[in-house]
Amino acid sequence: MPDLRDTPAVVVGSGVAGLSAALALAPMGVTVLTKTTGPAGGSSLHAQGGVAAALGPDDTPALHAADTVAAGAGLVDPDMAHLLAAAGAERIRALIADGFPADRDAQGRLLLGREAAHGRDRILHAGGDATGRALHAFLLGIAVRTPGITIVPDAVAVDLMVRGGHVRGVLTHGADGWTVHRTPRVVLATGGIGALFARTTNPPEVTGDGLAMAARAGARLADLEFIQFHPTVLDAGDDPAPLLTEALRGAGARLVDAEGRVFMAEEHPQADLAPRDVVARAVHSRRAAGKAVFLDVRPALAGGAGRFPTLLKTCAAAGLDPWSDLLPVVPAAHFHMGGIAADADGRSSVMGLWACGEAARTGVHGANRLASNSLLEGLVFGNRAGRDAAAAAAPTPDDGLPTDPPPVPVAAAAGRVTGIIADLRRLMQDHVGIERDAAGLAHAADRIDALTAAFAGLPAERRRRHDPAILRTWAEAGNRLTVAALIVRAAAARRRSSGAHRRTDEPPHPHHPDEGMPACRIP
Repeated sequence: MPDLRDTPAVVVGSGVAGLSAALALAPMGVTVLTKTTGPAGGSSLHAQGGVAAALGPDDTPALHAADTVAAGAGLVDPDMAHLLAAAGAERIRALIADGFPADRDAQGRLLLGREAAHGRDRILHAGGDATGRALHAFLLGIAVRTPGITIVPDAVAVDLMVRGGHVRGVLTHGADGWTVHRTPRVVLATGGIGALFARTTNPPEVTGDGLAMAARAGARLADLEFIQFHPTVLDAGDDPAPLLTEALRGAGARLVDAEGRVFMAEEHPQADLAPRDVVARAVHSRRAAGKAVFLDVRPALAGGAGRFPTLLKTCAAAGLDPWSDLLPVVPAAHFHMGGIAADADGRSSVMGLWACGEAARTGVHGANRLASNSLLEGLVFGNRAGRDAAAAAAPTPDDGLPTDPPPVPVAAAAGRVTGIIADLRRLMQDHVGIERDAAGLAHAADRIDALTAAFAGLPAERRRRHDPAILRTWAEAGNRLTVAALIVRAAAARRRSSGAHRRTDEPPHPHHPDEGMPACRIP
């Protein structure tokens, strides 16, 4: 039987969204679970571009919201976009007042850059292209000093425990084996789904865990087909693929072909600063035709190489000289606009369950996220979810917990689990990527069914404590298969192209909110 631990609230995930939720929950006490060895995991740390906020003298939240709506291909909720922009500017100002080390010019003014589809310079940075890492470190520093927050590393959240239509706890496996964290409040801040694909900018822990757990608990999920592929990832064969931040193009870098010819002006009036789905398809189409695509970063470096320390490290590791070499690029899975259907306060369709950050679908991204809105989303909606959860009334405690833990594949089957994951990643890359069609999606659905059956048929055993690496790989494999199947179903159901969802077998149409799968559950 698992150990039983009572806690007022649990946050699953320790990125910007999770830490924001935990800080809002701290007065009542909160346990933060993270499956990585320390809290420094997830996609937040890899966000290079910055955080968007209407802070400039020529900017307003209304303008920021308008750009957010325009980038989302007609499927953004305008009210939610305005909430994000207005509350986001307030949150950033408060963080700066508390000491967040935002980049400034020689006169002490905030340095605000521009990225794709933004009409104003509103991208705030810290440490140049290391903004996500700086923001996460800042929040983590506050969290570890805040009474009431307990961070538990190496804790794999396996499933939500639901009784009577209300969340009652979280089943986890950690260094001490199985544990049930009994709680009436769970906030899922588990990030996206990038590691489902063979080529991604996301770290390996980003496997859709929160979406899978929420789906198994009966929660509604929405817009799963909308997956953003970042257009400029260094084509060096690394996993995850090194991101070449969009801030480079905002500073003058340009996409070029093998002859050094710029081409994005042929694709969109905003050229290299067009919405990400447009740029990603432009790069993808040329590469599919056998043509190499490069990013010429020399114009951006002319304004000061110190702004891009991550770029310099990436190029050095790849043996490239950014002052003389054109950098080969390829699109890669980057951000999930869909997720657990959540309202403005992070509430899901299941009582006692909240979602925030990339794991949630609040309507702020539509079919294509506006650049650098992701960190802002985590700050705003993580805080709102935490405050709402703290104010929620708890049900009568359920003494029926815990339950028997599930069987886990034996050590001898570990290689087969790893093989299933590798097959799934290639399948998603080949058939559920930037361009999709009915035949490819049908093939993907059949193969996922076969992989799921093979996974379920592995020899397994029930134990009080499992090898941590085997347990985590098993849990992630099951979640990957669950979420991949739901994504494929959603992509097949939305027959028209919209934003990041491009169907090559149907005419494009940017405004078809009634198509697709606006909400789904595991059948």
